[in-house]
Amino acid sequence: MDELWKAVVLGVVQGITEFLPISSTGHLIVFSALLQFQALDNTFEIFIQLGSVLAVLVYYSRELWQQVRQTPGDRRVQRLWLNLILAFIPAGMIGFLLRDWIDAVLFSPLVVALSLIVGGGVFLVVERRQPPAQAQISELLAVTPRQALLIGFAQTMALIPGVSRSGASIVGGMLAGLNRQVATQFSFYLAIPTLGIATVFSLVRRLDALNAENVLLLLVGTVVSAVVSWLAIRWLLTFVARRNFVSFGYYRLVAGASILLLLAAGILQAS
Repeated sequence: MDELWKAVVLGVVQGITEFLPISSTGHLIVFSALLQFQALDNTFEIFIQLGSVLAVLVYYSRELWQQVRQTPGDRRVQRLWLNLILAFIPAGMIGFLLRDWIDAVLFSPLVVALSLIVGGGVFLVVERRQPPAQAQISELLAVTPRQALLIGFAQTMALIPGVSRSGASIVGGMLAGLNRQVATQFSFYLAIPTLGIATVFSLVRRLDALNAENVLLLLVGTVVSAVVSWLAIRWLLTFVARRNFVSFGYYRLVAGASILLLLAAGILQAS
């Protein structure tokens, strides 16, 4: 399989896993290792998240445009976007300060496996301890700054590959008092500043390594991830309207255990 087809496969993996609470970065690390894909070190895995950002912008384009028009005179819309900025700050600051250490130490299949297993257990516990529906926030514009900040601190855990940005922010939202649907939607919105800024920053750091072949790989991976991410958003919103996240918790346990088996068999390397 040549590098272009590998980029397509990884774009599909990114699109499927970014908004499902199963860790896109973790899956990309494992699949990149299995495919022996090493373009631009970790930059490819981070950059193609831009496709997921574009998917959010397209999926919520009508709502976002309406909010742009309402922002000057609607305090609730103003508070929503201030909340998103507030929720972004913790992960943004910690990620910036520890970026080199994270890349050097945490981007490994072993870390991914352990994070998937621990995160799966957290999902199972959180789902079993949910308060009654009437006690939860059921509207996106009703999220408070305190709840947004709690979600932001929860999102910092996603700096560990395998934790899942969407999973951490959704669990953080549910623990902060949001219902499952609002926590999921807030996580989607939070992807816009979080993934957008991370993508631009990562690309700027690797500008000297770009060439025509690398740019093509980045573009292909991003376009594929955008299309698949849009489908994943649509599916997940329908899913959470009817069911809980217990199945994702079990998936994480199985996926983490499978990676450990691949490591033990020597098919994957621990670092």
